Amino acid sequence: MDLSEASVAAGTSEGKKAVARWYAVQVASSCEKKVKATLEQRAVTLGVDSRILEIEIPQTPAVKIKKDGNRQSTEEKVFPGYVLVRMVLDEDTMMAVRSTPNVINFVGAEERRATGRVRGHIKPRPLSRTEVDRIFKRAAEKKAVVKVDLTEGDQILVTAGPFKDFQGEVIEVSGERSKLKALLSIFGRETPVELEFAQISKQS
Repeated sequence: MDLSEASVAAGTSEGKKAVARWYAVQVASSCEKKVKATLEQRAVTLGVDSRILEIEIPQTPAVKIKKDGNRQSTEEKVFPGYVLVRMVLDEDTMMAVRSTPNVINFVGAEERRATGRVRGHIKPRPLSRTEVDRIFKRAAEKKAVVKVDLTEGDQILVTAGPFKDFQGEVIEVSGERSKLKALLSIFGRETPVELEFAQISKQS
């Protein structure tokens, strides 16, 4: 992926060059893919596809452990509710993005009006090179995140490790570490034990 802040023609009569930068756009929950597809089509229809260059939804690989213990390969959004757009910022491209269905607004600073208490417009803030590099570096990480369909109070069966065949109750879930804590009955006493997601299955 080209992360350079490429210069592209801004379409001015003088033929000046304008810099394309990355911007974060907040969208309605679970509508990231829909916004990406719609905006790609609208950019062509509105004649701004030479200035709206890339639309990305940074994602990392993930493995979801379902209730029956089966594993499903999927993708986890790095920033749910946001789409990244590399574009030349002008009135036409801003309008194309803002008027796309399910788009809430650009991420940026609020411009307050000189009079009254009416809220001002959001001035889009371009992402820094450091922010862009960090976002796409995180998305490029190959280590899959393990997600499990478990919450506190669920009953589990340990399927591997030293506590295999023990049953217990989930008391804490740590998705970032792919681990959980469960109360297992060991020698007649409820004992908290840390387990990996891959070592358990959920009981119905």
